[in-house]
Amino acid sequence: MTELLEIVTPVFALIALGYVAAWRKILDDAAFKGMTLFVFGLAAPALLFSGGTRPHEGGGGAAVALLGVSVVFFFALIPLAQRMLKLTMAEAAVFGLSCVFGNSVMMGVPIILSAYGQAGVPPMLAILGLQTVIVLGMATMMIEVGLNATAPWRRLVKATLLGMARNPVVLAVFAALAWNLLGLPVPPVLRRTLDFLGGAAPPMALFCLGGGLAGIAASAVLKETAAIVIAKLFVLPALVFAAGLLLGLAPIDMAVAVTMAALPTGANAFILARRYATGADRSGSAVVVSTALSVLTISALIAHFRGTLP
Repeated sequence: MTELLEIVTPVFALIALGYVAAWRKILDDAAFKGMTLFVFGLAAPALLFSGGTRPHEGGGGAAVALLGVSVVFFFALIPLAQRMLKLTMAEAAVFGLSCVFGNSVMMGVPIILSAYGQAGVPPMLAILGLQTVIVLGMATMMIEVGLNATAPWRRLVKATLLGMARNPVVLAVFAALAWNLLGLPVPPVLRRTLDFLGGAAPPMALFCLGGGLAGIAASAVLKETAAIVIAKLFVLPALVFAAGLLLGLAPIDMAVAVTMAALPTGANAFILARRYATGADRSGSAVVVSTALSVLTISALIAHFRGTLP
């Protein structure tokens, strides 16, 4: 129990510090915006590229389990949300995204590294490399279809691909993959620089996440929020666990896949909803509530899976 608290407490303490800093106006919005740009534009890509170019094997099974379940679950949720919650297609797409897209960079990276160490890096990288491209990409297209039913499909595909090509996290993961395929060495000086820069990513990401939560109302659309939180923190991890059993995943792949599946709703879901001005209230509310509850769910999962690892 003490070991688990040593892993989980710093993670949520940094989120709480960021929240307090924003709530008490110790740092303004411009400061948080600058730190967030630094994390996503420089520190996190450096961390992921450095980790991805270290010798490692495997990880593909974890990505197949999580992303396969996420895609099926996402498309199953859209008609359900339209019928049961009376949402438009665009709103249902945001709802589905909030149920399957976790806070993989700002919470997933520091939690996986703290809980499972370097052994968890290969499956984490495999998931990160494809999650944004596949899950965020399909959600963007479904929102575009819902808002612009008559738009040419070529325009939808082009807009989605351009958005993914501008994502520094996606670029860093695929750059590491290409680097490995070419068999190129990483010079020691570059490695140390990347590690030094990337070391800032986990704590700053958590701090910025807390600052972002301070500006989101948690009381909006309670019925939809409750549905998202249940789906994200309980249903999706259970489905991924079942998929992992069917695929016969190794213990570390299973641990990373289910833990990543159980991450709270990602801020990107809220950002996308706000960009399209559709469903931002329920998505933002889900980010706050699921993050708060994940203190318990993530802690329980880490305690379980650390007992299964050699």
